[in-house]
Amino acid sequence: MFSAADQQTFGKGAALFNLGQWWEAHEAWEELWLEAGGQERAFLQALILLAAALHKRWHHGSLTGRNFHKAVKYLDTLPDQYGGVDLVRLRAEVWEALHTPDMFPQVPPSG
Repeated sequence: MFSAADQQTFGKGAALFNLGQWWEAHEAWEELWLEAGGQERAFLQALILLAAALHKRWHHGSLTGRNFHKAVKYLDTLPDQYGGVDLVRLRAEVWEALHTPDMFPQVPPSG
C-alpha cells in the first residue's frame, strides 16, 4: 500500500493519533493524502476526518460531530479491513471517544 518512506509517515501519524494528538496526526497524514488516489485516498481522508472530529470535540468543545459523519461516507466506500486497520472497530471507538473524555482510539502504525 505505502512505500517505505510513506509507511514511516503513516506510522508517525498513527502514533500521534494513538496519543490523542489528533491535529498533529491529521497534519502528518495530510502529506500522504495529497499524493494518494483511489481507496488509499479515501482511507487517508477518513482517518484525517476522524482525527479532526476528535480534535474539534476535545480541544474546541464541538458537539456536532460533522467530521465524524463526513468520515463515515469515506469509510462506507472501503472494506471492513484496509491497510491493516479494522475500520469497523476504529469507527466504533472514535464514536465512543467523541462521547467519553480521555478515551484514545488506536490506529495500528502499519497502515
